[in-house]
Amino acid sequence: MTHTPGLPLLVAALMLALPAHAEEAARRAEFADLSIEELANIDVTSVSRRPERLQDAPASVYVITADDIRRSGARNLAEALNLAPNLQVARGSNANYFISARGMNGTSNSPANKLLVMIDGRSVYSPLFSGMFWDEPDVMLEDVERIEVISGPGGTLWGVNAVNGVINITTRHARDTQGDLLVLRADVDGALAAFRHGGAMDSGHWRAYGKAFGLGHSELASGRAIDDDWTQGQVGWRGDWERGAERFSVNANAWRGREGQPAPGVIAAPGAGTGLDDIRLHGANVTGRWEHVLDGGGSVTAQAYYDYRYRKVPPTFTDAVGILDLQLQHALPAHGRHSIVWGGEYRTSRDRVDNSRFVAFLPARDTQTWASLFAQDEVALRDDLRATAGVRWERNPYTGTEFLPNVRLSWRATPMHAFWAAVSRTVRAPSRLDVDAYVPGAPPYLLAGGRGVRTETARVLELGYRGQAGQIVSYSVTAFRNLYDHLRTQDVTPAGQIVFGNLMAGQARGLEAWGNVQMTQAWRLSAGATLLHEQFALKPGSRDEGSLMTTGRDPACTAQLRSSHAIDAARELELAVRRNGALGLPNVPAYWAVDARFGWRFAPGMELSVIGTNLNGGHAEYGVASVRTEVPRTVGVKFTWER
Repeated sequence: MTHTPGLPLLVAALMLALPAHAEEAARRAEFADLSIEELANIDVTSVSRRPERLQDAPASVYVITADDIRRSGARNLAEALNLAPNLQVARGSNANYFISARGMNGTSNSPANKLLVMIDGRSVYSPLFSGMFWDEPDVMLEDVERIEVISGPGGTLWGVNAVNGVINITTRHARDTQGDLLVLRADVDGALAAFRHGGAMDSGHWRAYGKAFGLGHSELASGRAIDDDWTQGQVGWRGDWERGAERFSVNANAWRGREGQPAPGVIAAPGAGTGLDDIRLHGANVTGRWEHVLDGGGSVTAQAYYDYRYRKVPPTFTDAVGILDLQLQHALPAHGRHSIVWGGEYRTSRDRVDNSRFVAFLPARDTQTWASLFAQDEVALRDDLRATAGVRWERNPYTGTEFLPNVRLSWRATPMHAFWAAVSRTVRAPSRLDVDAYVPGAPPYLLAGGRGVRTETARVLELGYRGQAGQIVSYSVTAFRNLYDHLRTQDVTPAGQIVFGNLMAGQARGLEAWGNVQMTQAWRLSAGATLLHEQFALKPGSRDEGSLMTTGRDPACTAQLRSSHAIDAARELELAVRRNGALGLPNVPAYWAVDARFGWRFAPGMELSVIGTNLNGGHAEYGVASVRTEVPRTVGVKFTWER
């Protein structure tokens, strides 16, 4: 395997950093684990768009804390999401991940597209196919405060495409990242370097950061190299101000990357596998947020962001899109037994595709707009019983106005035991890939878009329980049933052309559970598992057996067990075992993965860690056997210096 040099950078940084540590006092706030009770009391905002205790949230929510990320040794966002037991994270190549909740992790004609991902309130899904390019939403993991992972629908509060889950990534307030931070990492397959500097200003704080990483090419199970080496760099700035009841923040980022394009290419159009070249991508975004705190506990929040992304995929297409998004939210102060939040969003995009002889998006240039209004009321029926009802109306360019309701009921049986139930309707709206894609890039077309496509719908029933046994044990269990309709198919017209349609329906039912056990004050065990059963069928008029065979071929069972042990005040050991069940078509065998990390805080503000992933050997996670990556065993060293 080709290795990216990183150890010389690490040695040089250690030599530069050692003289500075003597002036620092020992600090451990950033390394302290939260207790079981503190974990239950973490504030989450993704369920009701206002802060509430995790223990009170009537939804299936798993929170990945900053300390979880640090102890795991994850080197990018996708790897950090492996910590959530209610997600399936599958790596197809270095930069190509497939991530979903409750199944539907891609099919032969529809990539994974039913999971909404946000970073500090900015949606990062692509309007080209309403899914995720996981090589784009990069963050400096040391700046992440928490990641809220909701498995289940979130359409009422967050809009279309929040069908099977919502991932809400929140970075730390600038006042919590003052001073300097340096991170250097060297793995057998790559290297990473990052820095951060934070300071104070009038009525506020700021930070600036930069990071760069490189990964060498991966390999097939046969040992043959795959062209998926990847390098990327990113810089950013954040400022936070508070003046009385007013709070302001500005967050800006810019990035540029290059990655190899493994065969058969991003779009498997006839002949497109010839002349593959590196994918080039860059982008920039800026988000502004204002919040006014009202007397009595309410607030008014306004947010605006602009996001530009460019992606060149030789020889098939180049896409450049600019997105402007405006949001307004009003959380009313509690009035009697009612807590009401309402708001609206306006979103517009300008998309330009440079077509090729292999594939075309028609029209090549398109301007689209989305507009929505939502309202949700939480009613305290009794001191221990709450009902929540909400609705969203959202208009999209292809199917008009969609209606997204949800009703939730939460019963706190005791201070440490809560039951909840929910009924929701949510949709995944068509994208340019569903409507405007033509193959090849000039007539006669084999695939001629999908001018008559409809929204894919899901009606979801959930039953959940969240409990705590003193200061030692916490656990959460959720059962769900999803009823899908109008799922994407490829159908043949009387003229013999293939078009996208909506002639498949199905259901998924399952169970997800996780918990924590505080074995001793210094040792915690965390475990989680999911069970999933999916059934799909074609409707009259469709003969798309290919889509039927590949839809719903998600793992029937996943499980993980993590051990976090603070050996003493300076040393800690993290061990993790993950199990993923087999996939259907394309067939991917089940696998076990063993990860470990040893961390040593050898001086104030300095930490050295050794990280190993897949220590029991490499395995495949996604894709056709002839071209898929063998996810390898890796070992790396990471140095962190902070003052």
